[in-house]
Amino acid sequence: MIKVHHLEMSRSTRVLWMLEELELPYEIVKYARDRETSLAPKELEAIHPLGKSPVIVDGNTTIAESGAILEYLSDTYGKGRFVPEAGTQAYRDYRYFMHYAEGSLMPYLLLKLVFVRIAKAPAPFFVRPIMKQISSKLQQIVADPNIRRHHDFLAKHLETHTWFTGDQLTTADIHMSYPIEALVERGGRDFTSSPHLKRWLDAVRARPAFRRAVDRGGPIMLEV
Repeated sequence: MIKVHHLEMSRSTRVLWMLEELELPYEIVKYARDRETSLAPKELEAIHPLGKSPVIVDGNTTIAESGAILEYLSDTYGKGRFVPEAGTQAYRDYRYFMHYAEGSLMPYLLLKLVFVRIAKAPAPFFVRPIMKQISSKLQQIVADPNIRRHHDFLAKHLETHTWFTGDQLTTADIHMSYPIEALVERGGRDFTSSPHLKRWLDAVRARPAFRRAVDRGGPIMLEV
């Protein structure tokens, strides 16, 4: 049975969703974040040297990194499901969004999280206004314009795609689910003005496999 080392409120919900879509039996080993730092516990270092989640153990195989895990599950157990036919535009879109999710979109969402936390960090009262000002400026200059650009890019793409590669759910959609949840949570975007992106997210949340993954793994997003 596949064992998932699952950190609460993290990217590893995507792995649980993939397992549910594939209808594979799995065991969850849950880890709680440090209540002060929100970091993963040291115990995860015994599973992988970087001490990060998700990590899966499948027999003698240990795999880290969400994208690598999702591709492993697709390749090993998918039997052609969730991956478009090679050589097609759908497949090229699939490869693109499998890299885009963490390579292009998540860095700005992570910066947004860091900048927000700078403003809320404990500090002497006379320093707090300066920290808030720095945080606000960094958000205005660095995070928010880029998040807006990505938001509009994704909304435009989904005008002509039911899912990210076409009419069928693929592993790329599963991989994109966490960044888009973060976009909603941290991006400050009004999704009523982006009906196609909202439609995609509603379709994700409506899938029984996704709901089962959240029921087993807990809430997705880390509170800012």
